[in-house]
Amino acid sequence: MPDSVTRFLPPVLSVLRTCESGSCETVRLAELSFSAWSRGDLEEAVRLAAAAARRESSCPGACTGPAMVWHSALLVRIRELASGARVLGGVDELAATASHPDGLVAASLTCTADLAFTRGDVDSAADLAGRGVLKAQEADLACLLPEAHTVLALSALRQGNMSTSLDFVNQLREDALLGRTADRPSQCAWAAAQYLEVQGGAKSAEHLIVGIITDDQLLLDLLSSQPAAASWLVRAGRNLGDEALARRAGAEAARLAERNGGLRSVEAAGMHADGLLEEDPERLIAAARSHLDVWAGASAYEDAGSLLCEVDRERERAVEVLERAVDGYSNSAAPRDARRVVSKLRSLGVRRGRYPQYGSQDGTSTGSLTVTETAVAELVSQGFTNSQVGEHLFISGHTVAFHLKKIFRKMNVASRVELTRTWSRVSNAAPELANVG
Repeated sequence: MPDSVTRFLPPVLSVLRTCESGSCETVRLAELSFSAWSRGDLEEAVRLAAAAARRESSCPGACTGPAMVWHSALLVRIRELASGARVLGGVDELAATASHPDGLVAASLTCTADLAFTRGDVDSAADLAGRGVLKAQEADLACLLPEAHTVLALSALRQGNMSTSLDFVNQLREDALLGRTADRPSQCAWAAAQYLEVQGGAKSAEHLIVGIITDDQLLLDLLSSQPAAASWLVRAGRNLGDEALARRAGAEAARLAERNGGLRSVEAAGMHADGLLEEDPERLIAAARSHLDVWAGASAYEDAGSLLCEVDRERERAVEVLERAVDGYSNSAAPRDARRVVSKLRSLGVRRGRYPQYGSQDGTSTGSLTVTETAVAELVSQGFTNSQVGEHLFISGHTVAFHLKKIFRKMNVASRVELTRTWSRVSNAAPELANVG
């Protein structure tokens, strides 16, 4: 197989074996698809990938299955999720009859994990990615690991489980050191940047943010693969106080949208970035409605609501838009993001509900902890200081201490150490508690 084909982004990279045929049409079409994707011609890349996946390959390399995974991966990236799922169903049928299916199964699991994550089914995404890791290790396909580790890191981060997210970010660093991330460095860098930004603000992720935006190929690859990245990079550039950096990211998103006018996900991403740059809430609301990615849509609603909050006569509309953002984040299993918007709504005089009561098998109860108290308990149990908890929850350290006193009383514990032990038992009995931090 030509060297350029072995540069395929995962999961195809790890599964397309050396093709014995020098004239394999599946390989040729897949290579052309990758080339088109790399230069930003996304519609052409998807068309060629579909053609490659339809070929009845008779070569010894059995290239049709990997080509189908590549096609599905591209469909997921442009958020054509139903079509991507259908293609993956065909991959599963091929794997069931393959003589050596482990590599194909590993790639399919990883792609399916990405699909589940994009749909907002984060628990399933983490489970599928974990199974993909095991299959990749069994098949001796270490270059598949960064793809799965990225899904695992982002899944934990979205659910607010910072310690687990850090574990997988560290795995990504190890992958980079071992040269495994050469095929999708932008995705791995973005996952690490998001973690660092949540932990310590944009400054702590500055080297990664600047590195992505100033590298033409990295930026193009990330914007092509992640519709939410354009707006995130614009905000990150501005948070660094670098308007030129923010506008560079927005301009590239606009160019990509112009080149791929038939792709709704790409158009929505460009519109979202432009709405942020121009501080235009109407354009942001239009972007939210156009986004095929639920989390990205919620992000656009949040951005629009934040701008509307600054206009006195738009308060009622701001509340309506921010409520949509909360619903979108909730449907994407993103409690930390939802909680951030709830904090904005609270400043507008709008209150939302409580978590229900949970208990462990030994009879220990959390009592009727509020949303904030539950989040404080989870973060404290992970070892965060009051100041760090406050940064995560957008409240002061003094307010954290106030909540902690109420948590101690409700859970009948007397110290942070005792809370950590008790919370571990309670969250094992009610696993959903572990995902609210």
